[in-house]
Amino acid sequence: MRKPILAGNWKMYKTIAEAETLVAAIRSGVEFIDAVETVVCPPFVALPAVAAALAGSPVGVGAQDVYFEKEGAFTGEVAAPMLQGLVSYCIIGHSERRALFGESDDWVNRKAKALLAHGITPILCVGESLAQNQAGETDTFVRSQVQAALAGLSPAQVAGLVIAYEPIWAIGTGLTATAADANRIIGLTIRGAIARLYDETTAQAVRIQYGGSTKPDNIAGFMAMPEIDGALVGGASLTAASFVTMVQETLRARGG
Repeated sequence: MRKPILAGNWKMYKTIAEAETLVAAIRSGVEFIDAVETVVCPPFVALPAVAAALAGSPVGVGAQDVYFEKEGAFTGEVAAPMLQGLVSYCIIGHSERRALFGESDDWVNRKAKALLAHGITPILCVGESLAQNQAGETDTFVRSQVQAALAGLSPAQVAGLVIAYEPIWAIGTGLTATAADANRIIGLTIRGAIARLYDETTAQAVRIQYGGSTKPDNIAGFMAMPEIDGALVGGASLTAASFVTMVQETLRARGG
């Protein structure tokens, strides 16, 4: 059984003081929930404070991005070695990074390799635009993103990844894919692509989240689906009550 994982992507929200307050409340709310993995991904500047506040707790810490070089003259960037000891996870390939900052599939692949080389688990985002979805191109496009992102990785590395299927048209819009559609794309398109690239054992080991306007009142439907292994949560992770409720609903949906 794949353990569900809920990761909160805070994006560019929360000061250091606000982050400390938020994680204290999240920690309290999920302290005794073992069957669901909970992760928070604050902005870079808050990572040390959040890591310290969550030390010894079951709540994991993730970064929102990384650069693929180990060091160098890359003003404003953060390298994987700098994240060691602070985070267990790191989001890469988020649609905002791809669209606003021009990140290519090759960059996403290089970031995955950099993180894995330093013992950090990538949360790898893939997903199609509204135009691609309406044109019936979802399967082809998402499959190509998966293939490019995993190029050169071993079966063992892939098995330990977290992949987040985030249809771009459902991020921050209030729109969501149906649970059945998300389950189909995750199971047939993403897990199917991994099985073809590697094998069925590897494909079944990978945890694949859904992301895109998930919130307390719709999370249970997604978490009841057999192929969906958690959620990458945006706005709803910025309030402790809503994020904790989503973790609790996930636990209930999985029979906990």
